[in-house]
Amino acid sequence: MMNATHAALAGKLVLAALAIFPLLYGDTHILSIAILTLLYAYLALSWNILGGIAGQLSLGHAAYFGIGAYTSTWLFSKLGLTPWIGMFVGAAFAILAAILIGAASFRLRGAYYALATLAASMVLKTLVENADTLLEGSRGMEVTLLRDAMLYFQHTSKVFYYLIALAFVAIAAYINHAILRSRMGYYLTAIRNDQEAAEALGVRVTRYKLYAATLSAALTALGGTFYAQYVLFISPDKVFGANISVIIAVLCIIGGRGTLWGPILGAVLLLPAEEVARAVTGGMVGADMLLYGLLLMIVIRVQPQGVLAILKRLFGASPKQKNATLAEAEQ
Repeated sequence: MMNATHAALAGKLVLAALAIFPLLYGDTHILSIAILTLLYAYLALSWNILGGIAGQLSLGHAAYFGIGAYTSTWLFSKLGLTPWIGMFVGAAFAILAAILIGAASFRLRGAYYALATLAASMVLKTLVENADTLLEGSRGMEVTLLRDAMLYFQHTSKVFYYLIALAFVAIAAYINHAILRSRMGYYLTAIRNDQEAAEALGVRVTRYKLYAATLSAALTALGGTFYAQYVLFISPDKVFGANISVIIAVLCIIGGRGTLWGPILGAVLLLPAEEVARAVTGGMVGADMLLYGLLLMIVIRVQPQGVLAILKRLFGASPKQKNATLAEAEQ
């Protein structure tokens, strides 16, 4: 119980520190890195529901990210609908896509499932690239610029986007925390550890996989809307590209998938490191993916459970403390 209390207190302190961060560091470049870090932490937490807790290695989350970006942008540009509403429409379309993709791929396992989700994302990307009349095709779509219009998800200050991204992370972290402590979380963990055993014990495997997939897809779509409103331009390559799916998954795996803090830790470690790699290599194309690949190999070789497991091993409780905790729990 004390461990859970300490973790909750630590989470609140981290959230408070992040909330006042813009007041201490107003540099726009630093804020830009912080916003992208928070966005990818949110996306990693969204992916973690399906790819971490449920253990389904999806490489197709760019499909949901792109659906959210394109749906809200089209509704805003063509119909004048505020993205605050459009992002939920995008989430609904992402849920529909997750159901269709899940129905076709949930019978597959491991690498086959990962390849199937990747293929589904690439098919959707190709469809958007060829939708010249409806979605501007490969040229992409520009978000109508309104400058300081908070009701339309726009503002000239980066602090506005920073605080929204922070709120997204807090919501996604709460959802992950609630799932991990719920019956659904236990079922998803059982499916991840041994699907046949879980099914034999009465867990409705397909149903709970679908729950995880739809929730993960909806949250990812909301992130797509945020990205569109932040950069004010989207294209098939930018929001449906396979690199987005890979980066989201790698952040979660390196940090520690299936945990609450692992996806956040992965984003905090790797996004600033990516900026450093670009600066050191002079903006060399592929430097970021090279960094991700190298770190992924190191982490898998040293500790497959991720950096969070390494930190727990280094700074975790001593054997005597662990035995005392177990004794308290048994009383």
